Amino acid sequence: MVFSSMVFLGIFLPMVGLVYYLTPKKFRNLWLFMASLLFYGWGEPKYILIMLFSTVFDYVNGRLIGYFDAKGLHKSAGKAIVALSCIGNLSILGFFKYTDFVIGSVNKVCSTDFPLLEIALPIGISFYTFQTMSYTIDVYRGLVKPQKNIISFGMYVCLFPQLIAGPIVRYQDVAREVDERQESELLRQRGIYRFIIGLSKKVLLANQAGELYQQLQLFSGSELTAPVAWLSALMYTFQIYFDFSGYSDMAIGLGMFFGFHFPENFSHPYESASVTEFWRRWHMTLSTWFREYVYIPLGGNRKGRGRQILNLFVVWGLTGLWHGADWNFLLWGLYYFLFLILEKLFLLRLFEKLTGKLGFLRHIYTMLVVVSGWVLFSHTDLSKALIWWKALFAPSYWYRGLVMFGAQSRYLWMHSLPFLLVMTVGCTGLMQSLWRRLIGGEESRASYLCKREMGLSAILLVLSVIYLVSGSYNPFLYFRF
Repeated sequence: MVFSSMVFLGIFLPMVGLVYYLTPKKFRNLWLFMASLLFYGWGEPKYILIMLFSTVFDYVNGRLIGYFDAKGLHKSAGKAIVALSCIGNLSILGFFKYTDFVIGSVNKVCSTDFPLLEIALPIGISFYTFQTMSYTIDVYRGLVKPQKNIISFGMYVCLFPQLIAGPIVRYQDVAREVDERQESELLRQRGIYRFIIGLSKKVLLANQAGELYQQLQLFSGSELTAPVAWLSALMYTFQIYFDFSGYSDMAIGLGMFFGFHFPENFSHPYESASVTEFWRRWHMTLSTWFREYVYIPLGGNRKGRGRQILNLFVVWGLTGLWHGADWNFLLWGLYYFLFLILEKLFLLRLFEKLTGKLGFLRHIYTMLVVVSGWVLFSHTDLSKALIWWKALFAPSYWYRGLVMFGAQSRYLWMHSLPFLLVMTVGCTGLMQSLWRRLIGGEESRASYLCKREMGLSAILLVLSVIYLVSGSYNPFLYFRF
């Protein structure tokens, strides 16, 4: 089941919300746990067992760490339990996500013909695996206490708003709210409002950009020109942002509706003036996870420049592989590793000199890196990725686009330009700033949504429903990761 579906909007969410608030507080975690299992099992019932195993496995690990800590055996036994948790979770993730990738790679390198297992990837496994691992690690570190109620822990792991595609909610982020949270009318209103904003980003912007991207990907041979390649790359750039940030908005909004405060996942990343800044603004919960549980334990930047570079290499190689089991994802991670190292070594110091009117050059550089990176990210076929990369920059493709197919290029761009402008403004903080001025600032929203907010959310909801009913393209890109 997906958020942007009529089944979810018209049946599942109203039913779950109504029963939740009619249920006594002591049973609300149980209801959310059961509803989340139904949500997940709607599309993949057989994989519920994997998620339940991970839940029980790390619940027991957390209790064992707490037990050994009380017995004074924290260091020795605790380390063994954490190691068991990491090995167990990563083994499950590795089996389902990377087995066929390894077999296929061995076949190519060694000219063998081992059959692929063709294992279907359980939706959301990358997200809930990281969440349960962070729980046992944080219990060992003493950052959170072991959860004694398995229903409450199961609710945290399976909580449907963030189960499928994040944000990655560490247990320490919501530990208090798992057991005791304060719902309020204002929080419910703000949650619904945030959900509708995310839904409109997904349905009205991401889906339309995705359809145009799919059409542009049909260009090949002599028809593939630089203007077509750039338009295609920009459409994917906007699609993946509005798709994923829209999902995160919906997840955060649903969390608020049920009394949770999930961490933010995006902060207008396309406004960044460096690749370093971009990754502080994009998928922030993933960056935080790798920093806290991989980069810092490896030594971070505390053991010299050489060790720091090695640590960053490991982190960005893993970041790439986390996104997908294919070589393009690994190379995409290392692609960013290269630019991040270059920035740490000298580019950031150079950027400090680009002030005033030259400051825009930093934004151009960053977006060139990001857009080019999405070309690699979106093509699992590396040969095809290279063709589209070449089409972005090679003079011959520009000649084709401006001379041989000039009329076609102008037609495509002129018809896409208004939509591109809307998405460009929509991915910045400008729209949000103007809207806040229009509604009169935070003071007017201290206890309720103002009439303009309610009116906007109603309009966006109606438009989104119309597009959902009439449209057919509605995937979430991050479901496959």
